[in-house]
Amino acid sequence: MEEELRKSGRIIRYVIGLSIILVCFIVLSLYFTIHPPISQAMATEHPDSILTHVDQYEGISFGDNTEGKLAAEGEKLIKETYNYFYKDGQKIGNRLACTNCHLNGGTKAFAAPYIGLSGVFPIYIGREDKIESLEERINGCFERSMNGQAIDVNSMEMRAIVTYIKQISTKAPIGKRIAGQGFVKIVVPERAANPKTGAVIFQKQCQSCHGNTGQGVKLANNKGYQYPPLWGEDSYNDGAGMARLLTAAKFIKANMPLGATYEAPVLSDEEAYDVAAYINSFPRPVKANKEKDYPNLEKKPKDSPYPPFNDQISQLQHKYGPYNF
Repeated sequence: MEEELRKSGRIIRYVIGLSIILVCFIVLSLYFTIHPPISQAMATEHPDSILTHVDQYEGISFGDNTEGKLAAEGEKLIKETYNYFYKDGQKIGNRLACTNCHLNGGTKAFAAPYIGLSGVFPIYIGREDKIESLEERINGCFERSMNGQAIDVNSMEMRAIVTYIKQISTKAPIGKRIAGQGFVKIVVPERAANPKTGAVIFQKQCQSCHGNTGQGVKLANNKGYQYPPLWGEDSYNDGAGMARLLTAAKFIKANMPLGATYEAPVLSDEEAYDVAAYINSFPRPVKANKEKDYPNLEKKPKDSPYPPFNDQISQLQHKYGPYNF
């Protein structure tokens, strides 16, 4: 009898334990049905919510609220930047617009697009040798590409630009880059770039928009440019990223002449290389204090055209190559 009682007790405990496990399983199943994991919920509710390539961006409508209106103002500022740089007749920069380099309002693949940037900043920038905020990076463009002055990070203009970037980055992943950001890769020729060859290509492929003197075409209101100047006082200064030959060549390869894309380029890698050399062979505004760039000279790109350098390579070779060092 005692043995039978012990056996019955074991069976009862087993049944109770199994029942508890079953109840827990049911409860967890119900919970995850109502509250699926974030990744699963995102995939179910928004199957196209995560971009893997800039080309997948389809455009958005800004909401009729404070944030949406601020983003719309940011888009206008990016596309008509010259209206900010020229206030009350006072020049505080050149007459370019951000969209002259960040094409289509910063939404074109391999034209330094803004899409996804709010998800990767703050990020390390070698030129300053520190972790930089998105606002600091934007001000770098104002001081270099726009040949102007940094703006207050708390200003309406800065908040508008950042809000615009965040809005168009809504469907981009957080914490990692996506294809189409930055510039396209090219095979760098194992020779110095040739500005004379670049001049011939420029006259054939580029002058119809930028003019045979590279000074672009102004808008009817004379405030900005339909097609930007590529050198001279209204162009980017010598501390800008586009003043680096390889950076300019990568941009040109995927975007120029107008209508070219990374999938259907017009110029070869070598032609883009030579055209970039031709464009950057002309005088342009001088950025003050460039010697303070790249405090860690080991981080300085090979094609940075101004000293100091961390090697014995000539400044001329840094500017035009070959970059076999």
